[in-house]
Amino acid sequence: MVIAMIIAQRIRELRTENHFTQAQLAKMVGCSQPMIVLWEKEVCEPTASAIVRLAEALGCSCDYLLGFDGY
Repeated sequence: MVIAMIIAQRIRELRTENHFTQAQLAKMVGCSQPMIVLWEKEVCEPTASAIVRLAEALGCSCDYLLGFDGY
């Protein structure tokens, strides 16, 4: 669950840094706002394709979202 915690923290952190609401990020990623909530609360983890779309929307690398250093 360490990976889920890192992903959740980084999604929330980057979303707020970019001044996106959960609904705005969901639209950019192509998912529902409740799904963003589930990811940020560590209830479930995004799929590989969702991680790619999240990275594009949030302006970071997939590696960063997965817990590796650096954008």
